[in-house]
This record gives sequence, structure tokens and C-alpha cells, in this order.
Amino acid sequence: MNLIHRSLATVLLALLYSQITSYTPSLPRYKGPTRLSRVATSSTQRFSGLPSSAPSPAAFDFPPPSPPATLVTLAIALSPTEAIAAGPDWGLFEGKTGSLLHPFSMACLFGFSVYTGLLGFKWRRQREIGPELKDLESALKSLGPVDPESGPTPSQASAASAVAALKSERSVLSSEKNNQRHFSSGSLLAFLGTFFAIEGPLNTYARAGKLFPGPHLYAGAALVVLWAGAAACVPGMQKGNDTARSLHIGLNGVATGLFGWQVVTGWPILLKVWEKTQWP
Repeated sequence: MNLIHRSLATVLLALLYSQITSYTPSLPRYKGPTRLSRVATSSTQRFSGLPSSAPSPAAFDFPPPSPPATLVTLAIALSPTEAIAAGPDWGLFEGKTGSLLHPFSMACLFGFSVYTGLLGFKWRRQREIGPELKDLESALKSLGPVDPESGPTPSQASAASAVAALKSERSVLSSEKNNQRHFSSGSLLAFLGTFFAIEGPLNTYARAGKLFPGPHLYAGAALVVLWAGAAACVPGMQKGNDTARSLHIGLNGVATGLFGWQVVTGWPILLKVWEKTQWP
């Protein structure tokens, strides 16, 4: 209702401005007695002892009420003075629905973060299979050719089996396209995580009028910094820089651990929000 009142008041004020710019008021026309007749009247009253009186309101010819005056009256009557004095009305964002958006989304993003890390380790495993496979194939060749009469020796059979297993594993990982999925999910995680990390404090400020500095808030800010640092390593990783890869894995490992700790520390805050907010 406050929003409806404000909208009506805005429309009425706009109409008021348009009417004022196009309206030129005229002065009231005096239709009372002339100066000569007033002198004669006052002389008569003075000699008769009657008190003098001012001209009656009917002596003035006032114009009819103008549209601007009507609009001003309506705007004052419809203006939500109490709602404005109480501060802005954030609606759902200020109630329990908006307050639960941050904890729910962050709990989902924690699971999504673990999933993104697993995709990254699968892609790393796919890259590591190549050198391992090359070494096993070299070792198999060093064992010599297989005797067609007696068959492969135990060492030859073991090496051949290992080579076949690595080729099969690489084929499965390659079909999953883990590199593309890891990049897409990591980008989405960085965006959504940063968005809801900012949305949480904004919701707290809209609801309580202030922030509550503490470990949960500081760790959330550090988590965003770790995500940004991990994302900054991607150009070096694409060029084959092993240091950038190790740093990327380390930063994301610390971020995932900190994220899990955030879920634990956010639980008592969630209970307090549930108690103090109302639906919707």
C-alpha cells in the first residue's frame, strides 16, 4: 500500500506541475462600494453611532477553485508520511523470504564448489595419463617382442594390461569433457558466490540498519578474495604454467575449507534470522 500511495502522490504532483505552468491566476475583482460611497456611509455611521464594518466576503468576486489547488489537497491527503518517516520498504527483500535467500544459496553453492573441484581433479588426471602412458609403452617395448609360441611373459602381460587400462581411463575422461565443464562451473561459481556474498550484507543492512562485523563476515570477504585469486591463475594455466596450476589448486582448496567453515558459523545466524523476521 505504501508503494501505491507514493505512486499516486507522484502522479498528482506531476499533474500539479503541468497545471501550474499553464495556469495564470487572476486577481479577485472588488465589487463593493466606491470610495465616495464609503465616505458617505462612514459619515452616516459616525453620526448614527453605528460601528463601521468591513465589506462582506460577497463583495469580492473570487475565481472558482483551480485544478492546482485540488491536486495539492489530494497529494497531501495521499502522501504516506508515516511510511516515509519509518524508512524505505524493501518488501520481500526485508522479510523472511529475502533473509533466507543468502543462507540457502550459499549452502547450495558449497556443494557446487565441491562438484567443481572434482571436475578439476578429473581434468588434471586426464592430463597426467599422457606421460604415464608414454612411460608404460616404453617399458613394454623394452621387454622385447612377445614369443608367438610361449605367449607373453608375466611382466609383458602386466605392462600390456596397464597400458590398456590407462587408454580406457583416458577415453572415458575425454568423453566427459571435464575441462570445459570445470571452466564453466568455476566461472558460474565465482559469479554467483560473489553476488550472494554481497547480497547477504545488503540484506542485513536493509533489515537491521547496520552490519554486524565478526568472523562470518570477514571470512566471507576472504572467500571472495580467494576466488578472485584462483580465477587470476587461469591465463597462466592455459599457457602450461605448472606454478599457476598449483597456486590455483591451493587457493581453491583453502577456499573450499573456508566455505565449509562458513556454513558452520552461519547456522546460529540463520536461527536468529528465522526468529526475528516475518513472512513473507
